[in-house]
Amino acid sequence: MALSSSELREIARRVIVVPLSVIGAGLARAGGALGSAALRRRWQIVIALALAALLWQLSSHPPFATVQRSEVLVRTNVLDGSVKVFGPGLVPMLPGIHQARAYSMRDQMSRSLESASASGSAPFQSTEGLAIGVDLTVRWAIDRRRIGQMSRDFPQDLDADLVQPALQGIAYSLFARHTVREIFSDRRAEIQKEIAAALSPKLAAMGLVLRAVEMGKVDLPRDYRAGMDRLLAEELETEKVRYTLQLKEAAVKETQLEAEADKVRRQKSAEAQGEEQVIAARAQEETMKHILPFKQKQIEQRQLEAEAEKVARIRNAEGAAEARRIEARGEADSRQKLADAEAYRLDLVGKANAAQMEREGTLVARYPLLIQKTLADKLSDKIQVIIAPPPAPGEVVGANLIGATAMADALHHRSAGAP
Repeated sequence: MALSSSELREIARRVIVVPLSVIGAGLARAGGALGSAALRRRWQIVIALALAALLWQLSSHPPFATVQRSEVLVRTNVLDGSVKVFGPGLVPMLPGIHQARAYSMRDQMSRSLESASASGSAPFQSTEGLAIGVDLTVRWAIDRRRIGQMSRDFPQDLDADLVQPALQGIAYSLFARHTVREIFSDRRAEIQKEIAAALSPKLAAMGLVLRAVEMGKVDLPRDYRAGMDRLLAEELETEKVRYTLQLKEAAVKETQLEAEADKVRRQKSAEAQGEEQVIAARAQEETMKHILPFKQKQIEQRQLEAEAEKVARIRNAEGAAEARRIEARGEADSRQKLADAEAYRLDLVGKANAAQMEREGTLVARYPLLIQKTLADKLSDKIQVIIAPPPAPGEVVGANLIGATAMADALHHRSAGAP
């Protein structure tokens, strides 16, 4: 359904015009209120704006500078031109009055890249007029003791504005006085020392300190370098032959010296042995002078000892003989006494045995069974013994125990059984 133009205008008025008019009226009332409030607090607003401007100025231009390690900061007063040098830390700065610049105290390297190649933009020239390239490296640093007075004259780039021009001015004139051969091999170290000796005072006058100059690769044109390499190879071969001959000569001299030293050593050894023998003979002679009297005294002493031993043996033999005689007499006396004692003992024992036998005879005669009891006591542990009264004359022992009849029968049977 299509809308008419009047309807579209009404919708636009309600959607756009009315809200905008309401917003405009509100902004007008707010602006009036703000204007009246601003008039009432105008001094406070001025102070706030001043503080904001001050803070912005401090943030964009801080009143101090930070110095890092291995750096120094040179602060210059633009009013009186005084200069102060500060080490690591915070340095106060007044905007508009102080100007500061930081310098590194570390060693810095400077290389001449344009002159490092024979085909470069600024090669060096030798005395023959040949273009050569030399890789020169300069190690330098800022003189901290003079940085205060020299900082005013320091350009922005110390390497490009101070070090490189000084190096180029010295190197070009120095290389122009030497041949390519000297630069390439013969006097390389001397040229490096000459550059350092000439460059050091120039850098010192500019407030810089030269640490070292290093002369690196020497770049020659290709054809000249090939010829130089061949020439150097031939010279090296010649030097090698010369050193070989010198080594051989040294070896021959060493052999001769060793032979002479061996000869001298043998001579000295023979002389030393002869002197040792002479000294030994002298010492032996001196020793014999003392030994012979000592030997004579030993012989006399041994004779006296032999005589004393002889007398001692004689006296010992006499003493032994007398002792044996005394022992013999004592032994004879003791044997005699022992014999007398044995005889006396035997006499007493015989008398005692006779008296004992007499008593035993009387006892046996009185008690005839005592013999059988004694015999039974002796044989009691081997056989059984029966004690019986003695038989009558003509009877068998034990007849009283078994009876006469039994004994007669036993004898009869025994006699009958005999052959």
